[in-house]
Amino acid sequence: MESIRAVIARRNEEHQTPGSFIVFDYDRVILNVKSMELPWLNNIREFSCIPADTYECERIDHPRFGHSWIVKDVPDRDGIMIHIGNFASGKKVDIEGCIMPGLRFVDINKDGNLDIADSTKAMNLLRAVLPDKFKLIII
Repeated sequence: MESIRAVIARRNEEHQTPGSFIVFDYDRVILNVKSMELPWLNNIREFSCIPADTYECERIDHPRFGHSWIVKDVPDRDGIMIHIGNFASGKKVDIEGCIMPGLRFVDINKDGNLDIADSTKAMNLLRAVLPDKFKLIII
């Protein structure tokens, strides 16, 4: 049985979906970073975050994002990943349904929407503790 699990506890907002990305080893928190996703728009491909549920994740080596994870078996979606990025709303959007880790929320580009900062640092922390395959619970 795998001991490492991750939970993303998120809040739905009009323009984005910020959350806390918490990694557990059994019942012990070993990492707590932030996450950012698109807003909830009824699971519309490329415009919505994915539904709250439990997903299997598997490591991939992506040509653009490097060591990332694919989120498997998302209903009516494919290609959903956990990868580096900063913007989930406004003129520049770095995702089409994926999950971006970071260390803090800030309006980087001063457009009035929350963005996620220090994504590379957060991703490196996740890479240090998450195995190649793990269970992700989104609530």
